[in-house]
Amino acid sequence: MTYQTHTLTLHGRRVRLHEQTPLTGATGEAIVLLHGIAGSAETWLPVLDRCAPLRRRVLALDLPGHGESDAPRTDYGLGAMASIVRDVLAVSGVRHATVVGHSLGGGIAMQFAYQFPEMCDRLVLVGSAGLGREVSPVLRATALPGAPVVLALAVNRVTLAIARAAARLGRRLGESLKTETRELARHFGSLADPARRRAFLAIARGLIDLRGQRASAVEKLYLADEVPMLLVWGARDPLIPVAHGRRTAELLPNSRLTVRQNAKHFPHVSDPDGFCLLLNEFVTETEPARLTLDDVVTRLMTGDRAR
Repeated sequence: MTYQTHTLTLHGRRVRLHEQTPLTGATGEAIVLLHGIAGSAETWLPVLDRCAPLRRRVLALDLPGHGESDAPRTDYGLGAMASIVRDVLAVSGVRHATVVGHSLGGGIAMQFAYQFPEMCDRLVLVGSAGLGREVSPVLRATALPGAPVVLALAVNRVTLAIARAAARLGRRLGESLKTETRELARHFGSLADPARRRAFLAIARGLIDLRGQRASAVEKLYLADEVPMLLVWGARDPLIPVAHGRRTAELLPNSRLTVRQNAKHFPHVSDPDGFCLLLNEFVTETEPARLTLDDVVTRLMTGDRAR
């Protein structure tokens, strides 16, 4: 595999992209990996390191407002994010892709399939947002009026320095942070940057209120019943409950659900080998959807009557 990291300029703004390309035996299909809120493409690096068996081009981008991409004052809605994913794939020469989304990335993946069905071969949703109202109280609290001030006081360069010093001391005393805890801490730590904190709040408040998630793809899932779908969840996910994955699997009998018993919200990080094995099996055992606009029109005209 060849690994590249480069920066695209789209609409005058920078988007950071990581890419793995097979040296030989490529199938011609691509896979795009979408991270969650406050995350970055770094969450997928363990997967990228193990993607040789996939024999596919694999792309992982820092979504706007995240990682090394620009964080402007702009629209951070699901539709705008899905359009950026489309633009990244288009300028990268990708016309069809299996879209893998974690948490917020799962919501973006479903929006991408809704807006650009002709480009979506398969969907892989990992602890995905947008499939039920229930969500962690911490995320619901972002809807409170004082949330921006509290977040700025809680996460800044000073508090991060204290946290890193405590972590170093813990390691000297023989303690180690578990993989998922480190990943969650890295997400949380990204909010010390004011522009990324602003983007986080814009996204969270656009999708979540005090009662939970407002955005839901459930009523439109019938449009994706011909798109192969893999659902991967951690059995102990404290942020988005595994019940959302189980309900989705019931609504889409042709989908596949895998619950990782020892995982929380980051099953692709806690066990990247197991995740890559699941992904490889899924893409090799299923045929890409390759929908047309006519297919979508048919589903729109018949779907509501069929339910």
